[in-house]
Amino acid sequence: MIQLGVNIDHVATLRQARYPGAPDEGEPDPVRAAHEAELGGADGITIHLREDRRHIQDRDLELLRRFVKVKLNLEMAATDEMIRLAVEHAGSPAGGRTGAGPHISMLVPEGRQEVTTEGGLDVAGQLPRMREVVARLREGGLLVSAFIDADLRQVEACAAAGFDVCEVHTGPYAHAFAACGGDFRRESVCEHLQAVRRAGQRIRELGMRFNAGHALNYHNVAPIAALPVAELHIGHAIVSRSVFVGLRAAVAEMKRVMVEAHQAGRTHA
Repeated sequence: MIQLGVNIDHVATLRQARYPGAPDEGEPDPVRAAHEAELGGADGITIHLREDRRHIQDRDLELLRRFVKVKLNLEMAATDEMIRLAVEHAGSPAGGRTGAGPHISMLVPEGRQEVTTEGGLDVAGQLPRMREVVARLREGGLLVSAFIDADLRQVEACAAAGFDVCEVHTGPYAHAFAACGGDFRRESVCEHLQAVRRAGQRIRELGMRFNAGHALNYHNVAPIAALPVAELHIGHAIVSRSVFVGLRAAVAEMKRVMVEAHQAGRTHA
C-alpha cells in the first residue's frame, strides 16, 4: 500500500518568521504538527535540517526523534556536520541514546538562496563521495535515500553507491501540469510522467525502494500515486490546505486521494 510522508518544514518556517531567536517559545510547534499529521494518517514525518537552520532547528530534531511514532525522514546535505548529527540522533543502542529515529536519511542538494530544494542530487558526478557517505550513515543504523531527477544514469549511480531508497523529483512533472492548466493529455505532462515511471521501474529492478515527491498537490498527485511507488513526500500543499481545514483533515484528504489513485493504478496495471 502506498504511504504518505508529510514534510513539516513549512510549519517551522511560519514559526521562525515570528520567533527567529526563540523557537522554544514560538508557535506553531513542529512537534504538535507531527502529532496532528500522524492522527490524519501520515505514515512518516519529513524534516530538512538545513545548514543555515532557516526553518527546522536542532531542537526540533531532538524533540521529534523522541515523540514521532511513525517513520522520521531527515533530509540533509551530504556534509560531515549533517552526517554526524544524523548518526548521533539515530537512536543506536550502542551509543546509549534513547528515541526511535530518524529512521531514514535522505541526501539532497542544498542551495543557500533557494526557497525549497530544486533539482536532484548528482550522485553520478560524485560517486566516490556518495559511497563514503552512504556507508557512514548505514553504519549508524539509518536507511539512506537519494533525492534524484528522473534520470536513469542517476538511478544506476545510486545502486552503485549503495542507497536503499531513491526519491524521484516530481517537480518537472508538476510544473508542466500547472503550465497547461492540468490537462493530462498534453505531451509535456505525459513526457514527464513517463520519465518518472521509467526511473521508478529501474529503481525497483535494482532492488531499491521507489519514492517520489516535490511540488505534488491535491490536483496533480493522482497520476504519480497510480505508479508502483512506495511512498510520496508532500509538504507545502498539505500545510497550505491546513490553514483552511486543519492539518489532520488536510493529511487525511491527501492520503485518501493517493490511496484511491494507487488502487486504481494496480487494478489497471
